[in-house]
Amino acid sequence: MVCHGCYDAPCQLKLEAQQGLERGANKALVYDGTRLLAADLTRLFDDGHSVEEWREQGFYSVTDQHKPEDGLMYRMLALKQQQPLPAKGPLAESFDFSLHREQQCPKQDEFDRFAEQYPLWGMPYGLPGLNPEEHQVMVDWLKNGATPAPRAALDDYLQAELHRWEAFLNGDSLKQRLMSRYLYEHLFLATLYLREDANPRWFRLVRSATPPGQAIDLISTRRPYDAPKVDRVYYRLQEMPITPLGKSHLAYRFDSKRRAWYEQNFLEPEYSVQQLPSYEPTIAANPFKSFVDIPVRARYRFLLREAQFTIMNFIKGPVCRGQVALNVIEDRFWVMFADPEAIDPELDAAFLARESDNLRLPISKTGTAIDILTWRSYARSHDRYQKAKARHMLDNLERTGRKINVESIWDGDGNNDNASLTIFRHFDTASVVKGMVGETPKTAWLISYSLLERIHYLLVAGFDVYGAVAHQLESRLYMDFLRMEGELNFLLYLPSEHRLRLREYWYRDAPGFAKEHVFAKSRLVQEREPDIAFSTEYPKAELLGLMRERIHGAKALHYDYRQQASGQIREALDRLVYSIGEHNSYLPQVSFLNVIGNERDEVYSILRDSSYSNIALLFLEEYRRIPAEDELSIVSGFIGEHPNLFFQVHEKQLPSFAADLTTLSSQQDWQAFRERYAVSRNAPWFWQLSDKLHNKHRSADPIHNGLFDYNRYLGNE
Repeated sequence: MVCHGCYDAPCQLKLEAQQGLERGANKALVYDGTRLLAADLTRLFDDGHSVEEWREQGFYSVTDQHKPEDGLMYRMLALKQQQPLPAKGPLAESFDFSLHREQQCPKQDEFDRFAEQYPLWGMPYGLPGLNPEEHQVMVDWLKNGATPAPRAALDDYLQAELHRWEAFLNGDSLKQRLMSRYLYEHLFLATLYLREDANPRWFRLVRSATPPGQAIDLISTRRPYDAPKVDRVYYRLQEMPITPLGKSHLAYRFDSKRRAWYEQNFLEPEYSVQQLPSYEPTIAANPFKSFVDIPVRARYRFLLREAQFTIMNFIKGPVCRGQVALNVIEDRFWVMFADPEAIDPELDAAFLARESDNLRLPISKTGTAIDILTWRSYARSHDRYQKAKARHMLDNLERTGRKINVESIWDGDGNNDNASLTIFRHFDTASVVKGMVGETPKTAWLISYSLLERIHYLLVAGFDVYGAVAHQLESRLYMDFLRMEGELNFLLYLPSEHRLRLREYWYRDAPGFAKEHVFAKSRLVQEREPDIAFSTEYPKAELLGLMRERIHGAKALHYDYRQQASGQIREALDRLVYSIGEHNSYLPQVSFLNVIGNERDEVYSILRDSSYSNIALLFLEEYRRIPAEDELSIVSGFIGEHPNLFFQVHEKQLPSFAADLTTLSSQQDWQAFRERYAVSRNAPWFWQLSDKLHNKHRSADPIHNGLFDYNRYLGNE
C-alpha cells in the first residue's frame, strides 16, 4: 500500500482495498501530460463494479485462483526473495525511481521475460524484501485465495446514525434538496466517519438513483455536478472498505453535532428556493449561479468551519500528483480568511449575482487541446471581476466610513483553529496544516468566500485527472489568477508604499502582464491605507506576527519543536532553521528525522522551502530557482505524506548533523552526508523503521492520518 494507491499507483494497481487487488493492473497511465483527448475513466468503486467489468476495461489479474504460485503478486514477491538487494552500497543503475519512468506492467504470461530482464525488480520495488516470517504470511494468504479479513456488520449505533443521515439528506423540500446538492459537491471526496473510534468505519457520500432503504444504484459521472440523468437524485452513504492512505485520506466528521449545525446553517435561515438549478454546464459549473438561493454567509460559514479540509481537497484530491497544478504556489505560505461577519463586498449577494458570469470557471467543452483557446476569455472575465470588486470595495468603504483593519480578518470566532493555515508545496505534492507554522514566509494569502469557492470548483469539483492536456493547462493558468487575488487581498492590509515594493519582490523577472493582471489600477490599491498602526519598517512581518497572536490556534504549538525538544536538540535545529543558503538545496523536499537516545525516540520533519524569483510562469521553473535563498522549516512530528528520505541520528550526533548539513557545497558532500546519516532504500532495517514511524504517526491521530507513500523516496540521486 505504501507503493500502490491513488491515481498514480504503478500500473493502476490500487492495494488500499480488496476491490483494488481483485481489479488488478492495467498498462495505461492515468497521469499522461501528452494526452490530447480525455481518457476513459477507471476510478475504483465508480467505473467498474465487478471483476468482469474491469477485465473488459483492460485490467488483468495479479493473483491466480487455480495455481497461486503462478500469480503475478506471488512471483513478484518470490523474485525479491531470490534476488535481494545488496545490504549496503548503491543500488543497481537499472533502477529508475523517477515518477515519469517508463512502467513495466507484465501480465502473468509475460513474467518470465520480465524476470530475466529485471531480476532485481521484485516486490517491494527498489526496497528490501520482506523478512522470512512476513514473506510466509503473504505466501500463505495468496495460496488460500487472497481473501479479505471478514468485516463485522455495522453495530446498532452506526446503522441508526446512517439512517438518520440519509433521511436528513433526502428531505423533499426544494430547500433541503438544494442544501444536499451543495453538500455533495463539496464532500464527494471526503472519507466520512460517524463516530470517533480508534478503528473507525469509513463512508463516502454518493449520488444514487434509489432512495434510502434500497440498495445503492450508484450514479457515476465525470464530475460531481454533471447531469445525473435521473428524475430524482438521492444522497446516500456508502461504506468504504479501505485502509486510509495519507495522500488521499480526507477524514471528515459526520455525526449528530454536524447534522444539527447543517440544520442551523442551511435550513433555519429565512430564504426560499422556487426552483432547483439546472445541470446545464454553464450553470452547474458555476456555484455562484447554481447555489444563488443559499445565503452567501451560509455557504462561506460551511467552507470556513473546516477550512483545512476545504483547502486539502485540492491537495489530496484528484491532484494527488500535480506539478502542473501545484507549481502555481510558493513552497510555503500562510493563509488567512476574511471574516464572514465583517463588511465584505464578496458577501454581498447582489454583487456576486451581478458578477456571476465574470466568476465563471473553465469548462472543458470538447475534451481536446482546442479548449485552451478559450483561456483568454477567462482572463478578460477575471479582469472585469477584479475591477468591479475594487470599485465595490471602495464605494463601501467611503459610504460607511470604515477602514481596512484586522477586525475584518477572521480570528476563528475564538474557538476554531481552522482560521489560519500553512500550505507547504513539495514540488508536485503539498501539505496543509492548521496554524502559522515556521518562520515568517515570503508570501501570504487572504481568502474571501468567492476565492475559496472558485479554488474548490477549479481544482476539486471541476478538475478531471483523466482530462486532456488542455484541461490541465487551463486549470493551472486560471489558478494563477486566484493566487494573485489572494496575494492582493493580503497586500491591502499593508501601507500603500510597501505594496508595490513587495509585489515586485514576489514577481522578480516576471513579465509585466503577470504582475499587472490582478493589481487593478484603482484608488483602492494605490491610495487606500489600512487602519493598522505599524511601528517597524517591516510591516509584512509585523502584520503576520500580530495575526499569529490574534487568530485562534495560529501559534500551532504542537508543531513547534522549541516546545518539545531539549536544549542541545533545540540548538541544533535552530542552527538549521536560521541558516539560509544553497546548502539547503541538496536536501529533498520532505525528510523525517528520527532522533534516538537512551531515553529518547522523537521524530521531526525537515521541509525544504525552495526559492524562486517568481512562480508566474508554467514552464522553465528550474531557470527561476534561487538556491541561495532556500530555507528549511522544521516541525515536531510529521508533515508530508510522501517522505523523500529518513534520517536516523543519535542525540549526541545531532550537533554534527547540523554542522555538516550547513556546510554542504557539492554533490560529493551530499553523498557523504547521506552515507553517514540517511537510511538508504536498501538498508536492512528500512521496514523496521517504517513500522515505527507509521505507529507514531497513527498514535498521534488515528482518525486523520494514513499510510505514507514511498514512490518518491530517494534512490541513488
